[in-house]
Amino acid sequence: MADPGQPDGGVYDWYQRGLDLLGDGNPDAAATLLDRALAAEPGSRSVREALARAQYDAGRYREAIESFGALIAVDPADDYAQFGLGLAASRAGELELAAEHLALAVAMRPDRDHYARALRGVRARRGPATELP
Repeated sequence: MADPGQPDGGVYDWYQRGLDLLGDGNPDAAATLLDRALAAEPGSRSVREALARAQYDAGRYREAIESFGALIAVDPADDYAQFGLGLAASRAGELELAAEHLALAVAMRPDRDHYARALRGVRARRGPATELP
């Protein structure tokens, strides 16, 4: 029997239901369920990625930055996590951070037009490039 307040099923069931909720346009509910799944399986990249997506879709950009950042900490070559962090940072108003991660995503996957479009958008919002010390 499940603990009170604990969703039915196992971690994989929670993950699948979280994806379903996300796909059905319920990102807050998905994030809640996926957060439970991640607590039970903290090493799961697929759960962490789905949680980051749900946080982003729910407008919880700071949380999404943290989640995408955790994915990058394990695999800096994860272009999707770089892109996600860049988008979340952009929405959070952290344009320098956004530009940095979007530029990395573009460098890793120049074939992804939406990566380049996002980077151009952030650079336009950021204004003229500033000199680095």
